[in-house]
Amino acid sequence: MPPPGTRLAAVLVPVVAGEVPSVIFTRRTRDLPRHPGEISFPGGLEQAGDEDLRDTALRETEEELGLAREAVDVVGALGPVHTTVSGILIVPFVGVLDGRPGFRPSAAEIAQVLEYPVRELALAEAPVRYVRGDGVYEGFAYEMNGATIWGATARILHALLEQLGESA
Repeated sequence: MPPPGTRLAAVLVPVVAGEVPSVIFTRRTRDLPRHPGEISFPGGLEQAGDEDLRDTALRETEEELGLAREAVDVVGALGPVHTTVSGILIVPFVGVLDGRPGFRPSAAEIAQVLEYPVRELALAEAPVRYVRGDGVYEGFAYEMNGATIWGATARILHALLEQLGESA
């Protein structure tokens, strides 16, 4: 059970199936109130009309990337990640895409859609310690062609790589 006062959120970890499997990420626009400009998975806070957190992840992905729910085969969930700064418990769902669909990113939320091969992500994984204001992030980061994946997104990615047997 999440601690009292915790808000629930869900993200989709889109994995593109194929000879060289890859993972889709988004770069958030700079004018968003939370985590502007950061690399993330599509997703967001649970809303009253959502059936469950899986539905939240699919709804948010459709809103952010224009990806129809029917194009995603949700194969399972990874362990939840709690963000202590914002008090959000994120449940990541892994969704397999049969080939790379055409995305229609929301200009209000998504600055860029990024795709990286699973193997390259595994090779880029590095332990880090970042000091940010009064807080410290200790975990993994992934430097990918000028994009830094860190924080909750990196924790989720690390869990995915472990499940796939790709983690260092």
